[in-house]
Amino acid sequence: MMITVTFRRMETTESLRAYAEEKLSKLKKYLDTPLEAHVVLEVEKFRHIADVTLNVDGARIKAVEETEDMYSAIDQVMDKIEIQVKKLRAKVKNRRTDSIKGEEALAGEALAETLENTFDEPTIRVEKLAAKPMDPEEAAMQLNASRQDFLVFRNARTRETNVIYKRKDGDIGLIEPAG
Repeated sequence: MMITVTFRRMETTESLRAYAEEKLSKLKKYLDTPLEAHVVLEVEKFRHIADVTLNVDGARIKAVEETEDMYSAIDQVMDKIEIQVKKLRAKVKNRRTDSIKGEEALAGEALAETLENTFDEPTIRVEKLAAKPMDPEEAAMQLNASRQDFLVFRNARTRETNVIYKRKDGDIGLIEPAG
């Protein structure tokens, strides 16, 4: 990690430099690639401005924060940077899984499409698939042949969407819509 700290219209202090570098070093847990960071600490009258620019694998992340205290400006700008780094990491992770995954079939002819967003909220994976018409017995055979815990299919008799799943006790369960 290459960190450059620039002071504008203020004296260079080692404590502020060390504080900014310490905050930036915490980003290592989100990134596995080397990054360049440029921090500009500036004072204009009573305003303390912290400006951080990161270069990560060709992507540029930038945030600016202005407060009455330089330490709080650094804290707040690093919070903004951390959010942007998490978004970038999620985007890269999503691209990698999409390229590895390609267009593989889920339960025979059904295609899966996965969307991931990793923020502070729980991750919701959305999968869209075309449910193949089949009898529950045929679905049970396909479920046993696969490594999946459940299978969504269209019941050939009732024309309703059903879910067949492996129960914890080893048996197979069937979920049918009521009514």
